[in-house]
Amino acid sequence: MSTQKTLVVLAPQPDPRHLSDIARLAEAPQLDHPHIDVVRMRGANPDQSPSVLERCRAHGYDAAYIDNGQAFADFRLLVSDMDSTLINIECIDEIADIKGIKPQVAEITERAMRGELDFSAALRERVALLEGLPEAALRQVYEERLRLNPGAEQLLAACRRLGIKTLLVSGGFTYFTDRLKADYGLDHAYANQLEIVDGKLTGRVQGDIVDAEAKKRLLIATRDALGLRPEQVIAVGDGANDLPMLREAGTGVAYHAKPRVSAEADIAIEHGGLDAILRLFH
Repeated sequence: MSTQKTLVVLAPQPDPRHLSDIARLAEAPQLDHPHIDVVRMRGANPDQSPSVLERCRAHGYDAAYIDNGQAFADFRLLVSDMDSTLINIECIDEIADIKGIKPQVAEITERAMRGELDFSAALRERVALLEGLPEAALRQVYEERLRLNPGAEQLLAACRRLGIKTLLVSGGFTYFTDRLKADYGLDHAYANQLEIVDGKLTGRVQGDIVDAEAKKRLLIATRDALGLRPEQVIAVGDGANDLPMLREAGTGVAYHAKPRVSAEADIAIEHGGLDAILRLFH
């Protein structure tokens, strides 16, 4: 027997007419308002999911079908991408900006995130353009440009409070993941290592590239080391290189993601912050 679902709609400025329209389309007989900006439509028909979620998007609401009774505390591992997911920037684009070549690098980044380019080759191409930059440029990006995305601190605080382990996996660079891990108490962090000689970037990456398959493998390895079941893992990302890990997780969340990623993920957050994840569950 399939698990019963509840349609959860996040409506920061709810319009009763919109909610009635969504409930009618979702064939939901019961509406609960546990918070002013959260509406739970119990008994919603999952067969109507595509048209219902499209209607929610049209009204500017994030929404998802959640297993009845599922709580955020049921997860025991949160896996997150870094650039444009946990944080507000693509670090490599901002490093390139200091060298005056951001448009050239950002165009490659955008195509790679849409899945139009081989990720590893695109990363090596972009890193090569950074040759000669002083290591101080990395510190400048971290201190002056990098910020957590809205809701990230609340999400991480909930993980700490509930004993949910955190894994940061990035196709970016260890310079940033290591500092985020230390500054925000993350349990694990993996990324690519920039080669630095005599205080300058050489334009090369050391070791194997953390690409889409590597992210998936790191999720599996961490999950297995913790003795968890797939349904106890939630993963969040925004780019095409996050799709394998989102599929591997029990729940995959697309956060302000590329269209392909939003279409394939279990949950797509397109309007709210990362704390929207907390409000979707009990």
